[in-house]
Amino acid sequence: MPAASSSAAATAGTSRGGGRVSAFTMRAVARMSRARWFIFLRRVYQYQNGPRSDLGSNPFNSSGWLALELGVIVAQMVITMGVVATSPKERPAWPLRLWVCAYNVGNVLSLPLLYWRHRHSSAAGRGDDPEMHGAGDALRNSSYLMNKARAFLELFFAMWFVMGNVWVFDSRLGSFHRAPRLYALCIGLLAWNAVVYSLPFLLFLLLCCFVPVVGYALGYNMNSASVGRGASDEQLDALPRWRFKEPDVPRDREKDDQECCICLAQYREKEEVRQLPCTHMFHLKCVDRWLRIISSCPLCKQELS
Repeated sequence: MPAASSSAAATAGTSRGGGRVSAFTMRAVARMSRARWFIFLRRVYQYQNGPRSDLGSNPFNSSGWLALELGVIVAQMVITMGVVATSPKERPAWPLRLWVCAYNVGNVLSLPLLYWRHRHSSAAGRGDDPEMHGAGDALRNSSYLMNKARAFLELFFAMWFVMGNVWVFDSRLGSFHRAPRLYALCIGLLAWNAVVYSLPFLLFLLLCCFVPVVGYALGYNMNSASVGRGASDEQLDALPRWRFKEPDVPRDREKDDQECCICLAQYREKEEVRQLPCTHMFHLKCVDRWLRIISSCPLCKQELS
């Protein structure tokens, strides 16, 4: 008997520990699904895989992202000019200074394109996009030319990225010791561009592989959660909860308070249940998963206060 009781106690402790870990994981995943960066990544994925007729809907033309791009461009220009100015005696085997200077020219040409994207997206967001209101041919031609210039600049950076890899990682001449600063600068720029070019693949892994696996394991749809629709942890904690107690009289199966309408299972002794403001009762885990997606009762659709 003592051995059996100790085994039961250990099993109960393990179950409680697993429940705490599961609840913590669920809260962490719910918060991540409502985070701004996750919502932004979903917008990027939807934009890249949907129609792009509306430039204002492009998440890469938002003010926050444009400010980030401007900061990165300015930082790259300052760092490259500083490294080139402080390494006049370095003699690399390949013309790395030419590569860095041409890279900086591309950054300078990106600034007017950045300003045009900001101005064009702001006009589209206000609803006075000249293309949508039949503006003159001059305005439409300027938009066409800026789009062509942007495509040409992206092509230049892609070709220059390949050329930089050929020059920097050519080990036949072994000239790293001749120009350590220039080589370190070029390797840093190439690594940054490699991360930028791999973002679509990383985004695919996150939203098409990681998110479905986590959602299937936890029974929580991360792509359906949002700041406006799902209930917060504070709202869930404010709802009453207790352990179900079997009634002394036989159950009436026709009553809707004898079984959970989400999982269609009858309540059992000491199962955790939660009651909503509309007085409808459900299994704790079932209704918490539901409310994190839509903050309304599954039966009467009454919103949480």
